[in-house]
Formats: sequence, structure tokens, C-alpha cells
Amino acid sequence: MNVADKALYKPRFADDIIERYLTVAKALCIEGPKWCGKTWTSSFHSHSEFFVGDPSNNFGNRKIAEMDPSFILNGAVPRLIDEWQEVPAIWDAVRMTVDKSTAKGQYILTGSSMPVRKGVLHSGTGRIVKIRMHTMSLFESGDSDGKVSLKDICRDSFDTPIFTGNVSLEKLAYLTVRGGWPDSIGVDENDAGLLPMSYIDSVIHEDIQRLDGNVTYEIHKLELLIRSLARNESTTASYSKISGDISENDNGRLSDDTVSKYIASLSRLFLIENQQPFRPGLRSSLRVKQNEKRHFCDSALACAALGLTPEKLLNNPDTFGFLFESMVERDLRIYAEHFGGKLYHYQDYKNNEIDAVIEDEDGEWCGIEIKLGANKIDEASSRLISIKNDIIAAGGKPPRSLCVVCGLTNAAYKRPDGVYVVPLTSLRS
Repeated sequence: MNVADKALYKPRFADDIIERYLTVAKALCIEGPKWCGKTWTSSFHSHSEFFVGDPSNNFGNRKIAEMDPSFILNGAVPRLIDEWQEVPAIWDAVRMTVDKSTAKGQYILTGSSMPVRKGVLHSGTGRIVKIRMHTMSLFESGDSDGKVSLKDICRDSFDTPIFTGNVSLEKLAYLTVRGGWPDSIGVDENDAGLLPMSYIDSVIHEDIQRLDGNVTYEIHKLELLIRSLARNESTTASYSKISGDISENDNGRLSDDTVSKYIASLSRLFLIENQQPFRPGLRSSLRVKQNEKRHFCDSALACAALGLTPEKLLNNPDTFGFLFESMVERDLRIYAEHFGGKLYHYQDYKNNEIDAVIEDEDGEWCGIEIKLGANKIDEASSRLISIKNDIIAAGGKPPRSLCVVCGLTNAAYKRPDGVYVVPLTSLRS
């Protein structure tokens, strides 16, 4: 990337994480869904580049890498090796090279899939640090004004109420369908779903078919599964539930084993990014469910799989609610990771649920409910407080703060009951 290109670069939250690790690790591997900006961001931080998938000269770069993986590592550091998984031997070449030096920040690898490990691929532990990159949050894409810091909310240090202005339901529907791919930013409402639809088509017909070499995936079964995952977005649906959903809605048949196998493959393409369950304290007597909450890497993929336009989403309020929650949780994950936090969800056997839990580096946590409409804020706040009291009564660790992230509220403030209310379109890290 030349100086002119770097001047046009749109900053990402991953930048700070990459810069930090370049000072402590010998090599980084930036992983994430294709088209999310990994190459652009990694190039911004590198001083030389090698693109394995460059089609020039009949894919000459790939042939060179296959003949001598160590040869392509020569260049100014940090050196970017883009799409290293196309030639998996590059991983071991990098690992062996960095073992010969104490220098930090030598290589940045990017990958949009995880290759099958077949003996020669060393884990890279202690040499290569993996960093997960996501599609763009609303703050990164310019669709959040960033007036409120999630870090301040989680640390209970947001004090002054702020009027943030009104956001239309139509705008939220557009953002949910458009998603956070850099190339989608600014597209017309009528074209909001085109890139996500193309993404799914590419995954089904190309990317997943190349994943295991000799393994063939049935296109029709993949289509059935992806539609079912879209219908079950932001839920804790089991493999059996997904199999039943396919049978009920698409008159198809997929065994639990097939569902499990195909989901694992989609995860290796970083298409899936589920929310792990949260347990508030090891000494708590409260029984907590251990199901993951299901998510595509971006709400736009669920919309694309179901053929939803912004207009159709507006006409399906229940579906809109689940997919809005998905978009919020994408942003919460990105913001939390920026300040060292992790995203979870909470669900116990009394059917109490918290949509999102952010656990900070110090072990403190914030419980977050997600609501599209402002008319649900009171109900969500009451539920958060009730669950907090149950957790305390059971001997669990209480939250440091509670929050409702809302789509249509026009202010950020702390309620008399201590629960924060924040508009999604005013959040940042």
C-alpha cells in the first residue's frame, strides 16, 4: 500500500490490537470472513507484501510459494503474506523463520479459512498470535456518532445524560440488511443486500467446496442449512432443532451429523461466530445453560439467506427484532475486544436470559438487554434487575453495571434504577 492509499485508509478497531501485538509477538495471523477488510488493514501495517492468490502470470505467486515457502518470506518487515492458507506450508515456514530471531513484528499473515491440519502444520503457539477480524461496526462505517463509550458503560463511569437525536426504523432496517462489509458502505437502499447475497453464493458454490480438497458438499443441503441458521439467528437452537426446522419449513432432510459437519465447515470459513454462555461466579448455586447463541458473522447474511430487503424486514417485526439483536451483538463484540473484553450471553434453568454479557479484563461484567423499540426499555430494565437479584441470592458475582441498548431511543442516560439506556447508533468502544 503506497502513501496515497494509506491516506485513504478507513481506521478499524483492529488497528490498535494489531499495533499492540506487533510489539510483543514475532508474527500475527489476522483471521476473519472474506471481504471484511483483512488485507487492507494488514497492508496498512506492513512494509512489504506477498499475495499468494494473485492471479497474475497464471497464479505465479502460488506456484512460487508451493515450490519454496521460505523464499517468499524475504522482504521488509512487517511483511504481509496474504491468504496464506492457499499454501499451508507457509505457516511452518514462518514458524521456523521466527524461531531463528528474537525480533518482534516480523510477519502478518491473513486467512479467510482454516485449513485442515494434516501433521505438518504446527500450532504456532508462542510464535504466531491469532487475531480475529470482523465486518465493520456502525462506528467504523460512520453510522454511529460514537458519543457513548461501551467501556465507560461497562465500568459504570458514564455520568452525563446526552441527547443523541432520532433514528428512523427505516435506517435501522437498512443497516441490518446492508451489514458491515467495507464495499457495502454507502450503497443504495435498493442494493443493500446484493453483496451479502453474492457472499453466500460464493461460499456455497466455491469456498466451501475447496475447503477440504477431496470432500464434496451438497449445494442443496448447504442452502437448506444456511436458511435454517438464518431463521434461528440469535437463538440457542440445537442441531436437532435445526434439523427439525429444515424438515418443517423446507421439506428437506438433514441428519444431526450432517448439520454438525456442515456448521463446522462454515465456522472454518469464519461465517459463523456464536456467543458463548456466561457463568456469573464459580460458587454460584444457580444452574446455567451451556448452549451457544447462534450467529452469522454479520446480520446481513441472515437477511440475504431469507431474501429480506429493508422493506420486507420492516413488515416482519419479530424477525427484525432477532436480526437487530444480531447486528448489536456484532458491534458489542468488536467494541469489547478493543478494550480487552469478551462477549457472552446468559441463560439459566429458570428461563432467565440476558441478551449480552461483556466481561472485562478484571473479571467484572455488564449485563445488556437489546431492544429495537423504546417502548420495551422499562420491561428490559426490570428483567435485568430481577436477574441480578437472583444471581446475588444464589451467591454469584453481581454485575458492575446493567444496560439496555436500544434502536429508537434519542438519548443516552442512567435511569433512577441504575440501568443505563444507550442508542446503538451512539455507541463506540
